[in-house]
Amino acid sequence: MSRAVEFLKEARVFYLATDDGGQPRVRPFGAVMDHEGKVCFCTNNQKAVFRQMVANPRVEICACQADGGWIRITGEAVVDDSDAARAAMLEAMPGLGRMYSVGDGLFEVFYLQNATATIYARGSDPETFPL
Repeated sequence: MSRAVEFLKEARVFYLATDDGGQPRVRPFGAVMDHEGKVCFCTNNQKAVFRQMVANPRVEICACQADGGWIRITGEAVVDDSDAARAAMLEAMPGLGRMYSVGDGLFEVFYLQNATATIYARGSDPETFPL
């Protein structure tokens, strides 16, 4: 599992920022996985966040852990339209099965490309690395 995904899982909630016609929009997410070496998250294709990422895939993710350390991830959100990615997300995050299933026509998985993460730990210099 990538360090970024591990950090997000430990934080439990992360915040995804998108662009809505020039207006930033931020909302909480919790489902994340490392799939085929990529940071992946999911949403419903009927939500505004889905339309925003399709229109402008540049996103940022931020999360904070209990010890005050935090992460910022910047990248481009790309739809992974494979049933394998959907099945992997349902396996990684079983609670999603109450809302989604593979082939339901709603469940969408995104992965990040051209992404960079920076971890800010207390008492340390920030550490930036590619994803």
